[in-house]
Amino acid sequence: MSIKIHDSAVRRIVQLETAEPGRVSMYVCGPTVYGFVHVGNARTFVWFDMIRRYLIYRGFDVTYVLNYTDVDDKIIDRARLEKITPEELASDCGRAFEQDMAALGVRPPDILCKATDHIAEMVNAIEGLVDKEFAYEADGDVFFAIERFAGYGSLSHRSIDDLRAGERIEPRASKRHPLDFALWKSAKEDEPSWSSPWGPGRPGWHIECSVMSVKYLGMGFDIHGGGSDLVFPHHENEKAQAEALTASKPFARHWMHSGMVQTESEKMSKSLGNVVVAHDVLARLPGEVVRYWALSSSYRSQVLFSEPVLHDAEQGYARWKTFFDAARYALGDEFPVRPDAPVRRVGEEGDGLVARFIESLDEDFNSARAFATIHDLVREGNKHLDATQRGDTEARATLIDATAAFLELTSVLGFSFTDTNAEGSGLRDQLIEYLLELRTEARGEQAFERADAIRVRLSDMGVVIEDTASGPRWRVSDEGR
Repeated sequence: MSIKIHDSAVRRIVQLETAEPGRVSMYVCGPTVYGFVHVGNARTFVWFDMIRRYLIYRGFDVTYVLNYTDVDDKIIDRARLEKITPEELASDCGRAFEQDMAALGVRPPDILCKATDHIAEMVNAIEGLVDKEFAYEADGDVFFAIERFAGYGSLSHRSIDDLRAGERIEPRASKRHPLDFALWKSAKEDEPSWSSPWGPGRPGWHIECSVMSVKYLGMGFDIHGGGSDLVFPHHENEKAQAEALTASKPFARHWMHSGMVQTESEKMSKSLGNVVVAHDVLARLPGEVVRYWALSSSYRSQVLFSEPVLHDAEQGYARWKTFFDAARYALGDEFPVRPDAPVRRVGEEGDGLVARFIESLDEDFNSARAFATIHDLVREGNKHLDATQRGDTEARATLIDATAAFLELTSVLGFSFTDTNAEGSGLRDQLIEYLLELRTEARGEQAFERADAIRVRLSDMGVVIEDTASGPRWRVSDEGR
């Protein structure tokens, strides 16, 4: 087995190499919990959820760590505006994030770590950097001295002379170099603070991830992920801190970064004020439609978020959901059981479209080709579905196999085709099918007014009916969910 990924550190496709055979350790930078996550950030978390699922499918034992930044200038400023404590704001926004992720089909990480639970470890790491003269104290603040670390700029592939201060770098007169960044910030009035050898204060943003990732995964863990906007300064600074402190390389074996999301011609960014929050989108669209949009193009590509693009995702997802519903109706008790976490072990070969699906995702998670493969599988399945509904027993056996493959591959991508926010969906389906039987009987009796009345009533409930030569098919429209 050979899984290839694009490693941002070397800027090319490489073979995934892990510290331990059969195991993958992965750390992804999570949200700063001061507001609803926007769809650009959400896409990153959907993608790394899928990558985790696929690695498990290919037989790896995966340990996935995600963090919350729950102490930060943005959290403090927003809490003041809302007249609540930073702790209350971070807790509320953390719960909102988890609800949005659940709606998108994102499974919880194996380890969810919060910055405020690791202050002591951060203070110890900063002390170590000061002792090794990679950091210095100035008026209660502590800064990392970038010129002391010979490899600074190696991740972003820029020299110190070319680099500019990033989004969260604050120019201060006490810094020796403009790009030196804060490891510890001295306390200001009415701000959260903790004790330290340099006085009360709180950690800087970058030290959090260096400390937590190494604590849970060890130095030299396999994959460090996040959005491409984190390459500099955040990930560059993480790498410098960790490698300076331990005097060893690498901090992470591979770096993976997802592309940005654009609205029209601009990158989606809270600083630009053009964000669309995932919570609002999920209030009007099923989470699996949004997941379809997020995964249907390469994780590294810069993608557009717009109504036409969402409409395309709705149509693509509807083709899958329609096949799922129709096959379930046609096969009844013989409908295959959907695997909760399908695992295809190393060396196990797939046939036909399954093999093509695996080949696609083995090549840097080529989701466009993987999605096209599933659409081909659905087209083949629909042929067997029509024959099955005409009573062809051979086609029925083939349909069972095609449906099992469909469930396996879509499960790897994180799709379940169930209404997770609607209780009693099983009873609903039975009632819809009963009404369709009554409609079919009415048509057979040439009681067309009664048949049309049933169809209109179902349409009012949001049930879309497609009459085919082999019988009716149905699905619940997005408006009827």
